[in-house]
Amino acid sequence: MAGRGTPATALLDKQKVAHLLHSYEHDPRHESYGLEAAEALGIAPERVFKTLVADVDGRLAVGVVPVTGQLDLKALAAALGGKKARMADVSAAERATGYVAGGISPLGQKKRLPLVLDSSAERFDTVYCSAGRRGLEVEIAPAELARLTGAVVATISA
Repeated sequence: MAGRGTPATALLDKQKVAHLLHSYEHDPRHESYGLEAAEALGIAPERVFKTLVADVDGRLAVGVVPVTGQLDLKALAAALGGKKARMADVSAAERATGYVAGGISPLGQKKRLPLVLDSSAERFDTVYCSAGRRGLEVEIAPAELARLTGAVVATISA
């Protein structure tokens, strides 16, 4: 399965982690990357997770939440032992992760940022998240996602 083209897929292959890749034709006019993925793949949107980069007390961190919810910045900060969080500038997020907005994967980021996975992921055998580009999702067990990213699992979705 090598040669699929993103740092996320390379990491999954190198670590020999069970996963499935799902691709679909990305429509740039769609309002939500995550909801577009759920619709295109015919899966419940609660199983599709978005990767959001925030600034927590002056350092970048990642929140991974269902596309049906919003990132609770206060809860993200608390989960990382911080006081205050705000969404990171898109260019800072892209620089730190090595991915473009709408295709930021929690896996294989250029800089390993502190990451919090919303606890709702644990309700499912597998969840979907970006595999590193728009139109490409990886289906993976939440425990493996948490292990590979060093995630803290906490309730961070509002």
